[in-house]
Amino acid sequence: MRWTARRQAFRAILAGADCVHPGSVFDPISARIAEGLGFECGMFAGSIASLTVLGAPDIVVLTLSEFAQQIGRITRAGALPLLVDADHGYGNALSVMRTVEELEIAGVAAMTIEDTALPTPFGTTRPSLLSQAEGLGKMRAALAARQDAGTVIVGRTSALSIAGMDETIARAKAYDAAGVDALFFTGVSSLEQVRAIQAVTAKPLILGGGDGDLGGREAMAAAGVRVALQGHQPFMAAVQAVHDTLQALRAGVAPKALHNQPSAALMKTLTKEADYAAAARDFLA
Repeated sequence: MRWTARRQAFRAILAGADCVHPGSVFDPISARIAEGLGFECGMFAGSIASLTVLGAPDIVVLTLSEFAQQIGRITRAGALPLLVDADHGYGNALSVMRTVEELEIAGVAAMTIEDTALPTPFGTTRPSLLSQAEGLGKMRAALAARQDAGTVIVGRTSALSIAGMDETIARAKAYDAAGVDALFFTGVSSLEQVRAIQAVTAKPLILGGGDGDLGGREAMAAAGVRVALQGHQPFMAAVQAVHDTLQALRAGVAPKALHNQPSAALMKTLTKEADYAAAARDFLA
């Protein structure tokens, strides 16, 4: 597979002057849809991975192997550069190294490693941060484990919503100095906050946890934001569509009366039927 081209494409986004919204994808078909619609990159979130693979909430019960396997299914389906949420790296700094190894093999273009204390420790009800030293150790471990220099390592922090702007700035500076390729922030609610972060780092910024619209893409781009997540509505819409269809069928609606079905032409495109038919002619005739 041509991972290099995808990683270069994602790096081009980070090095550019625009802010893009990634397509939130969760399986091969959704990735092909996003690619066909012209999304510059895809995003596979840990929360969506848990829902897709396990049908479980976002409480970090998904394993690294399960995550990597689903990523492999997505990346083999097309050429969309894929940014993934690798959560806390599935353990300590040594686990982070293993995570980087597995996700590189699976074909990601970029991955985030975060400094939230995950899974939620016993006796706590609110999210908390790792110490800055431990968070920094994870970033350094991720960078050391990278085999392909083109793979993008993104330092992610939830410090803004947990500990405030001063701690966010301190961690941005530390992760920047460690050498991460970009910085990912959740909990950002204003362009002023983004500008405060931009003032202390020249690294490209990625925003998550909101609707991806802090004054519009041009304003975010001017503040150093290169990727702004909009949420994960495609998976949620798919869940609703399946529920409604099964409910209708259970209630006795005839299959031919359903109006939410894709066209035969779209299904042939998304399944690459023509490619398989050509291979059958070449190798089975």
